[in-house]
Amino acid sequence: MTRQPKDGLLALVQSFFQDYLHGIRGASDHTIRAYRDALKLFFLFLASRERRSVAELSLNDIRAESVLGFLDHVESQRGNSAASRNCRLAALRSFVQHLLRHDIARADQYGRILAIASKRAVIRVINYLEPGEARAVIAAVDAQTPHAARDLALLLLLYNTGARVSEALAVHPRQLRLDRPRQVRLHGKGGKERVCPLWPETAAGLREIVSANAPDKPIFQNARGGPLTRDGVAYLLDKYVRRASETRPDLRTRRVTPHVMRHSCAVALLQAGVDVSVIRDYLGHASVATTSRYITTNLKMKRDVLEAFWKRSGLTERTRRRWSPSPRLLAFLETL
Repeated sequence: MTRQPKDGLLALVQSFFQDYLHGIRGASDHTIRAYRDALKLFFLFLASRERRSVAELSLNDIRAESVLGFLDHVESQRGNSAASRNCRLAALRSFVQHLLRHDIARADQYGRILAIASKRAVIRVINYLEPGEARAVIAAVDAQTPHAARDLALLLLLYNTGARVSEALAVHPRQLRLDRPRQVRLHGKGGKERVCPLWPETAAGLREIVSANAPDKPIFQNARGGPLTRDGVAYLLDKYVRRASETRPDLRTRRVTPHVMRHSCAVALLQAGVDVSVIRDYLGHASVATTSRYITTNLKMKRDVLEAFWKRSGLTERTRRRWSPSPRLLAFLETL
């Protein structure tokens, strides 16, 4: 029989996920899974460190020293990056804030944990496809294959709207309007909704698969009639990237995930001159600071800015006179 902790640790873990994350904060399933994994790893580490079972852990065990030891463990033993370490810390902070709201007697203990700083992490350049590359991947869908209509509609929707893969897979027929004005209603993080316009090609692709699905089921289904999964989308996208690389060799070394299609949409909008605040709403970002990352990673825009700056500066490139040896020099060399 499993022993229950005497001071309510289990009850507070349950209320954190069920009442706070799901009920109050409205966190997405992806966020809940990430927080679940972080706490699971932390409790397993803590039990091993204290030489007790997880069921024997108590609120007194959740201390700053334990959290620091856990963060060092995920980096040194599990090989996590600084960014992953910070994500684990963010999950623990959120949980400890929940503990603080319900267990004020240990406020000093929890405050020491909340004071732990995030680690400076290397900000990686965003991976995205140029419009020509994205079109090549979409064009790689073979119309003769059994699920060609589904795959084409999926790739078009991801690139057209910049939807997160979870948002795209959750789309039901009732969220679509395929006649003018063509649009889709997406349900994003925190229960937020946004409406994205659809290209005629995207609407046409969706129209082919919507008629075969019931209005209460997601439009993207697998071969067995169940909902298509995130892993399924990643597999399909990888397949079409490899196929497109036969004519686009530059794609052979690229790792294209479903989220890369979201980045590609954002960069294409930016290149088209769309304002950053509009792109923020289009993608469903909480802050314009998140959207601004695409400005720093867009090499084409940097080249355009540099060229405009050069012209604005009034400097002109000087024509350099090509050097050639004089006849006297050649004559001298011949005498040696």
